[in-house]
Amino acid sequence: MSNEAPVFSAEVDVAIRTVREDVSRLHSELVRNGLVVWTGGNVSGRVPGADLFVIKPSGVSYDDLTPENMILCDLDGAAIPGTAGSERSPSSDTAAHAYVYRHMPEVGGVVHTHSTYAVAWAARGEEIPCVITAMADEFGGPIPVGPFAIIGDDSIGRGIVETLSGHRSRAVLMQNHGPFTIGVDAKDAVKAAVMVEDVARTVHLAREAGPVIPLPQTAIDRLFDRYQNVYGQNSDARR
Repeated sequence: MSNEAPVFSAEVDVAIRTVREDVSRLHSELVRNGLVVWTGGNVSGRVPGADLFVIKPSGVSYDDLTPENMILCDLDGAAIPGTAGSERSPSSDTAAHAYVYRHMPEVGGVVHTHSTYAVAWAARGEEIPCVITAMADEFGGPIPVGPFAIIGDDSIGRGIVETLSGHRSRAVLMQNHGPFTIGVDAKDAVKAAVMVEDVARTVHLAREAGPVIPLPQTAIDRLFDRYQNVYGQNSDARR
């Protein structure tokens, strides 16, 4: 395989630089919101106009992440030789991200964290019930549980796609593992990761105090429709 830098169109070059900058910067949001420890967790973003995505390198401190050491991958999860960062190993979750991008073309960003409360629900293999309006707004119902799968191939990616296909939720709790979120771009997926930990904590605390009150499906539908299709239109409010 050649190590010469590939030649992209001017438009794709600009898109790659933009996604590298976004993905690098957004990792700091995982730290700022307390969603990760050490080097765990990852953000990736699809490159518009190309069958490519950008993801963090494996085992690199969050403080040391830069646009230049992000890794450009094809949709099979292979680093593109000759590009910045390609000498490093991509995140151990790269195969899962690649599978999502291959099978969910509407997805432009994927995030994985080991955030405490969401992982606690995943450890029980229990979906988070839709009992607060913020969940109805953001996820359109409960946050589902995906099957147990081990890192090493695309098994996690298959579980994500199978669970979220046809589901309103942009988050899945992979059993005994933790949350993965998707979005129209990397920023949107990071927002979903922040929100899933927030509702996981809130619903956990509520249930510790007593029975929770389910939201009626009609209310969930109305709240989701308003938030997704009315609130914040023509602005950045939802992201």
